[in-house]
Amino acid sequence: MGNGRFAPSPSGDLHLGNLRTALLAWLFARRTGRGFLLRIEDLDRVRPGAAAQQLADLTAIGLDWDRPVVRQSERSELYDTAITRLTEAGLTYECFCTRREIQQAASAPHGPMGAYPGTCRDLTDGARATRRAEGRPAALRLRSAVSDFEITDELHGVYRGAVDDLVLRRGDGMPAYNLAVVVDDADQGIDQVVRGDDLLSSTPRQAYLATLLGLPVPHYAHVPLVLNTAGQRLAKRDGAVTLGDRLALGETPEQVMSLLAGSLGYRATTAAELIRQFRPERLVREPWTLDPDRLVATTPGP
Repeated sequence: MGNGRFAPSPSGDLHLGNLRTALLAWLFARRTGRGFLLRIEDLDRVRPGAAAQQLADLTAIGLDWDRPVVRQSERSELYDTAITRLTEAGLTYECFCTRREIQQAASAPHGPMGAYPGTCRDLTDGARATRRAEGRPAALRLRSAVSDFEITDELHGVYRGAVDDLVLRRGDGMPAYNLAVVVDDADQGIDQVVRGDDLLSSTPRQAYLATLLGLPVPHYAHVPLVLNTAGQRLAKRDGAVTLGDRLALGETPEQVMSLLAGSLGYRATTAAELIRQFRPERLVREPWTLDPDRLVATTPGP
């Protein structure tokens, strides 16, 4: 049996939605006899001290993990090796498009609408040289052979989503998220990925990339999000939504755990109590709507 994982970005404190997803990833892994790992995805925006606080909050609600935490910023050699393999197989090309140029593209000659339009896919050597001479930074994209790919999700069933020429290395030289997450999951023996269902649409890209690299495709479970009262994904601006906020209001970690457990249809004040009750097949399929300022949660049934 492999491992499950939680992989936060250290851009700030985890809010109740993040903590709920982390709890679900831990529950799925532990309940199915898997290990559970933590990975800090710090290739983008990093707030000093955020990673340490995130780990402290996860520990406070009773989650544990089985190996030392890894950080993407320390794994560049793995990403470079994967990109080299794809390049040597003729599966990459340089892209000089700005974000605005991509957004303004009227149509997509390669791939579905809304995907990268393939502007730089067939540039001549001369055209590439011209763009370099103009000082335009080049990202590296995958030369995809498909426009969609099918995955199977434990909650959503068979799902077919768009695949375009996704970025592998950004114009600033940093590896892109979609590449890093695929390489990391395979390297860490992750065979179960439990995360928010807002990421479902990006999963076919990642699964396709894994197959190109000869890597196993994990089992997926994209779980419902936590929403605010306006029906939008919960954010820190929505009020007292972090563990630190709740503790400052006089609550205990056990009370916060009780709130999270209740959102899943269970009664428990600790992770250890909840794991004895949790059944993945009974997971609620609707988002959890939360009013943090009134301590009122609309809890879906099991």
